[in-house]
Order: sequence, then C-alpha cells, then structure tokens
Amino acid sequence: MASSLTTSPGTSGSEKTFLGHPMGLAFLFMTEMWERYSFYGMRALLVLYLSTKAAEGGLGLEDATAVAIYSVYNAMVYLLALPGGWLGDRVWGARKAVGVAGVIIMAGHFLLAVPAEASFFIGLALIAAGSGVLKANISTMVGHLYPDKNDPRRDGGFTIFYMGINLGAFVAPLTIGWVGQKVNWHLGFAMAGVGMAIGLIFYFIGSRFLNEESSKVPSPLDAAERSALVKKALIWLGVAAAAYAIVALAGVFTIDWVLWPLTILGLVLPAWYLLRIKRDKDLSQVEQGRMSGYIWFFVAAAVFWGIYDQTGSTLSLFAKNDTESTLFGFSFPESWFQSLNPLFVMALAPLFAMLWVALFKRDKEPSTLSKFAAALVLIGGSFGVMMLAQGLAAGDTKVSPMWLVSVYFIQTVGELCLSPVGLSLTTKLAPAKYASQMMGVWFLAVTAGDSVIALLQLIGAPTDTQAWFASQGVLAALAGVAIFMYRKKVKALMGGVH
Repeated sequence: MASSLTTSPGTSGSEKTFLGHPMGLAFLFMTEMWERYSFYGMRALLVLYLSTKAAEGGLGLEDATAVAIYSVYNAMVYLLALPGGWLGDRVWGARKAVGVAGVIIMAGHFLLAVPAEASFFIGLALIAAGSGVLKANISTMVGHLYPDKNDPRRDGGFTIFYMGINLGAFVAPLTIGWVGQKVNWHLGFAMAGVGMAIGLIFYFIGSRFLNEESSKVPSPLDAAERSALVKKALIWLGVAAAAYAIVALAGVFTIDWVLWPLTILGLVLPAWYLLRIKRDKDLSQVEQGRMSGYIWFFVAAAVFWGIYDQTGSTLSLFAKNDTESTLFGFSFPESWFQSLNPLFVMALAPLFAMLWVALFKRDKEPSTLSKFAAALVLIGGSFGVMMLAQGLAAGDTKVSPMWLVSVYFIQTVGELCLSPVGLSLTTKLAPAKYASQMMGVWFLAVTAGDSVIALLQLIGAPTDTQAWFASQGVLAALAGVAIFMYRKKVKALMGGVH
C-alpha cells in the first residue's frame, strides 16, 4: 500500500497521504475491498450450493427455490441500507455503524461455514443485515475525509474507493468460488468470513486516520424517541415470533413462510416510500414535478436491476447445467463467470468516462434519458442473447462459455450507462427535505427488481426456458423505447435538471 509524505491541498505542513489523498482512504479502501470480497465470493457460491444435491454436499433445493432465496437475500441487502443509514445518522454514527456491521457480516459468513441448515439461513440473514448497514455508511466516511466540499481530490478519492469494490468482486469468485466448488462448500464460505475479518483488521488499525466527523451522531435520538422506538420494535418482534411459533407448532413451516413476506415487503415498501415522498405537502410544485419524473427512472432502474442481478442466480444455473466449463483446454468452475462483470467494469469504466467527456466537448453527449433508454435496450438485448443460448442448449447439449461472456459484456456496458447516471440524477432530483434519504430510495430500485424475480419464482415461473429470457428481454427493451419516445414529457417534469 503506497503512501508518501506530501503537503495536501488545504492543509499546512506535511501530512501522511495515500496516493495524494488522506491516509484514511487507504484503510477504507482495504475495508471495502475485503468486505466486497466476502460478499461477492459468498454470492458466487450461493445458488450453486443451494441447488446442488445433498449427496454432493449442497442443500438439494429446487432451482426455483434457490433463485427465490438468492433474489430475496439480494433485495434485503439493499432494503436494509435505509435503516442502516438511519442507524448511522441517529444512533451510532458512521464509524461505529461500519465496525458493528463488519462484525455481524463476519459472524454470518462463519455461520454459513457450519454444515447445518439452520445456521446457514441465520448466517444469511446476518450478512444481509450487516451489508445493508455497512453499505449505507462507509461511503459517507469517505466523504468525511474531505471536509472541504470543493477539495479537488474528492472525486478522485471516490474513484479509488470504488475501484476497491470491483477489485474485491473480481478476485472473490476466482478464489472462494474455486475452493467452494472444488474443495468444500463450507470451506469456501469460511474464506468469505476470513476476508471480512481481514477487512475489519484494516478498519480498526486505520481508525485513527479517519475524520472525527465520522464518530459523531448527526441527529441523535432523544430519550423519548429511543424509548418509543424500543417499544415498537419489541411489539413487532413479539408479533412475528408468535406468528412463526404458531406456524412451527402446526407443523406447516417451510422456507416459503419467510420468502413470501419478505418478497411482498420488497415490493410494497419501495412503492409506499416513493408515494410518501411524492405526496408530501411540504414539497414545492417544482419538487413534486421532479419526483413524478424520478418515478420513471426508478421503474426503469427496477427493470434493469431485476435482470442484471440474475448474474448470480439464473445465469449461474445456466452456467452449471448448460454451459461448457472449459475454454482452450482449460477447465474452470462455473462460479468464475461471476468475475467477468467486475473485470469488464474495471476495463471499461475509464473508457466510458473519457467518452462522455469527449462527447460533451463536442456538444454530442447523450442526455440522461437517452442513457437510461440505452441501458434498458442493452440489458434486454443481453437476455435476447440468453434466449438464443437457451435454445441451443437443448437436451444434453452444452453451449460455449463465450455465450455467457458476451452476455456479461453487454450487461456491463448497460450498467455503465445507467448506474453512475442514476446515482447522480438521484442527488439532482432529490427534494431538499429528503436529500439524504434519496440515496436509499435509489437502492430500493434494486430491492423492487429482485423482489419481482423472487415473486416469479415463488409462483412457479420456470427459469430454464427461452420464454423466461425472451419475456424479460422484450419488456426491458420496450421500456427503453418508451423512455426514449416520451423523453420530452419526462424532461419537462425534471424542472430544469439535466
């Protein structure tokens, strides 16, 4: 980890820095990289482990159930980013929230390493909860490293930080995936726990380099609020415990009793939250219009992420059941396909950044609406490719791995058109009253998209058919065309935001 003694902008004297940035960035980079290593390493194994026969060390669940569990898990990670941000703002402060979350995540991964079904699902719940809290607070801490909002290093710092995400996501399937599939599933899950432990070591060692602002609670709960919250939490916990106790004693409990409520929550809560903001009487007419415009982007993003996040579920199963796991004579585990997206992101993101700048200078940069439309057409096109690949994989025939390589490439191009733009647009369209909460709302688009996929699996939609890929591909492409056709109408609602 390179560091140097330099004089940083806005400081006097010498300050120990990391690539010209505050030294705390190095430790937050390493924390995030190892946390993402644990997250994506486990996720690369999840559906494969759930769907593998018990005789071969897996849980032996039906493919549809495995996909539903994966989708609900992913939806909950992003849903819990909302209360995770609230905990950082009102209870613990960002620094403590990240530390607590990291310990919870580590414990969850080690529970997955225990060869028992009950501990596995408890561990999965802990990882989802911890990941939501950490995700909502660690980026805030990066921002705290640059107290001057106009610090010229700020954007570069976030770029370095986000490279850690993709670096961890790239290496994880190659190592954890290989060990999990080729050696032992639970040893692979344990590796994910070790990864999070390494991240925590970097975090606690580097805590002295973090800004003191990260330790503060911006808007702490007063005693009355805390008491009321504890009472409500205990009541709801008691109701849930009683309901599940009745189901268990009746002898009818199955995993569906967990999946259905969480899936419905993942659909209802985003809709309720958007409607609540939209109908707030404190919003000005311009802000009301911007929220109406934002709903278009939110729905488009939900469609996009619902397809995109199947990289670790339906595409993993396609890799396992219908794709050759050899290329140029080299054999590899199916989980390695999960390294393609972060690899493509690292390769293409700088090129896209330069492309947008070059087009902007020529006054030819596509509008935000056009980028969203292109992203939807691309993600729809990727499932068009999957439809063709599924058709070729008839009977015992297995297709070339290059089919999945091309799908992941197309999806990554779509992601680079939508994800950075969506984050920026969310901050621009956010009403002043909800400036902080709107980033959590953006994450809810992932929750909604993944919950739709979980719902389709729970009602029995087959994923190993051309119809599965074709229907979603056409829907996404049509959504992209609709946004492009109605771009003038949506633009008018955006109140001057571009």
